[in-house]
Amino acid sequence: MLSVSLGAATGTLASMFRRPATRLSLNLAIAATPSKALPRRQMSAVTAEVPVDAVTAAEGTAYQRMTATVEVIVSKIFPAGFGWQAASLVAGQQGFEPDSVNFFLTTGAGDFTGVLIGHSSLVMYKALAGKTNSVKGDLVIGLWLSSAAFCSGLAWQPVVNFLHDDAGCSFYSTAVGCGAVTGACFFAGLRVGRVLFKPLGLAGADYANLCGDAMLSVSIGAATGTFVGTDVSFPDNGLAPVLGVTDSMSDLQGCMRAGLSTSAGFLCMQMLQNLTLSKNANWLDPVKI
Repeated sequence: MLSVSLGAATGTLASMFRRPATRLSLNLAIAATPSKALPRRQMSAVTAEVPVDAVTAAEGTAYQRMTATVEVIVSKIFPAGFGWQAASLVAGQQGFEPDSVNFFLTTGAGDFTGVLIGHSSLVMYKALAGKTNSVKGDLVIGLWLSSAAFCSGLAWQPVVNFLHDDAGCSFYSTAVGCGAVTGACFFAGLRVGRVLFKPLGLAGADYANLCGDAMLSVSIGAATGTFVGTDVSFPDNGLAPVLGVTDSMSDLQGCMRAGLSTSAGFLCMQMLQNLTLSKNANWLDPVKI
């Protein structure tokens, strides 16, 4: 069920690797070598082999991606899972069956609410801390992401119902299929939202943010797919011991596990993107064509 982030609005998480030797360390090593001094031209060639500025930029990008990933999870991904699960409890109390339209709409609204509250809370915190100059713009982004989350949250239960009950798919097949379909629904919500919310200041649709929205939606699909791990009705659910929501749990425990499941799926997929995509090829950077 969810959904997503600030970096997505413009189209933005962290690799860890050993820092190569800097220009200074190379120069010191050369100076300490007892052999004859290198001609200036050769010295320049040696020190130029290590682009210090490029290393610093790469490390900065990695840190920014990791920071953004954590921010997105805390403010949107976890609240989305939590909100969906909480809404499912409300739907059950209202007598809505899991195969009814009312149930689908209620859980979609829970997804929407979780993202909107989480994102808006982050925006307010940044505003009070003087870390943002565009509160209105950031709130519009939250509305946009929440709307896309509604689409994926709305689709999650009927997709699982079909794959599990009608098609008889295994847990893993259901998780992958559900992630693919709900991720696509989230993507559709993002693209339509760029049209609907453009008058409010949201960036309009273009090829660069098309790529960014698609990559974000892949991470969301991983989150919604992992959310299937909360369903203990699958006999082959390998995630049930960690993520399964059982009747013996309190409502709060169930909601926490739901948020944990979406967070885990998003983190795994987003870290893969962070580690493999070059600068300005990740939606968190954002994407530049």
